[in-house]
Amino acid sequence: MMADSSLEKTEQPTGKRLSKAREEGNIPRSMDLAAAAITIVSMIILTLSGSWMFKGMVDLFKSGLSFDTKAIQSPHAAFSIAAEQVFLAGGFVLPLILMTAVVAIAASLSMGGFNFTLKPTLPHFEKLDIVQGMARIFGSHAWIELGKSLLKFGLVSIVLVVVLNGKVGELNAIGRMGLENAIAATGSLVMESILWVTLALVAIALIDVPLQQYLFYKRLRMTKQEVRDEMKEAEVSPEVRGKIKARQREIAMAKMMRRVKDADVIITNPEHFAVALSYDPTADAPPVLVAKGVDHLAQRIREEGAQHGVMVFEAPPLARALYFTTELEHPVPEELYFAVAQVIAYVYSLSDVRPGEPQALRPVPRVPRSMWFDARGQRQGEQGVAA
Repeated sequence: MMADSSLEKTEQPTGKRLSKAREEGNIPRSMDLAAAAITIVSMIILTLSGSWMFKGMVDLFKSGLSFDTKAIQSPHAAFSIAAEQVFLAGGFVLPLILMTAVVAIAASLSMGGFNFTLKPTLPHFEKLDIVQGMARIFGSHAWIELGKSLLKFGLVSIVLVVVLNGKVGELNAIGRMGLENAIAATGSLVMESILWVTLALVAIALIDVPLQQYLFYKRLRMTKQEVRDEMKEAEVSPEVRGKIKARQREIAMAKMMRRVKDADVIITNPEHFAVALSYDPTADAPPVLVAKGVDHLAQRIREEGAQHGVMVFEAPPLARALYFTTELEHPVPEELYFAVAQVIAYVYSLSDVRPGEPQALRPVPRVPRSMWFDARGQRQGEQGVAA
């Protein structure tokens, strides 16, 4: 009997699933990457400032072994001297501690980025379930983490054993050296050991980083049914879609009304239709329709045009032809070039008339019969004549 494929988690997590996981504090992290970064920076700091730290620690160690009779006779003086020694020793290691802390934070943030949430600290009573608890303890993730821990322990142990095995003679000689030479030899041995351990941790981190990414996305995989359910939830209800479309229409309407002031002429039906045209005589382009409307909207276009001194020209066939054939911010069709040119030329001629001079005769735009429309947008064909 075959399992239902819709219940198998074969689908990659969606953006919503990833966002929810991030809100819950579930992001990929690699502790091995932080450990490798810390050891690398520590080794660099010790290499660059080791001599200064070495000299300071030697002087501090010497001064700690020498004391006067006041320290012996007064317990308070001895306590003060010890506190001073601890404070001075802290000054040598404080830069190293601060730098490694910064590196640890930066390495941790390099995977998953910064994410502050209190949800992981909240009580989750489902974690009290014994069955789920046993699944977490003996699950595949737990076995993988156990294998990683054993691998790290074994690799680091082997590296240290190999390094120290070749330094047995030096270790025996350190006990017979003077203080300064012994500390110098110990420091050199420690630095070499740190170098090899660092290389081992870097190798582990190179394996752990892609592994953590893989395990993270594997945990968040979804079934086909979960993806379908999420898509249904993301679908907007008809009421919301209606509100969105209404808002979009309002924005488009406001933008169109602002363009009326840029028009050169408003061609009307005269009452039912109104289209506003803008023409740039310096550009090699036909006039552009910047606004159009029917009934109430046509009235608003005429009123807006009147506020800005835009001329209104009555030409019913041309107004309907432009309304039904031209989209907003588009040039007029070629079939209407001549009719529109008649109107534009007439409007421009009125602006050039001086007081007392006769005005040009009002033209009757000739609209091709193929561009005749009735009030419902139906073509009239050969039935119409220009008016």
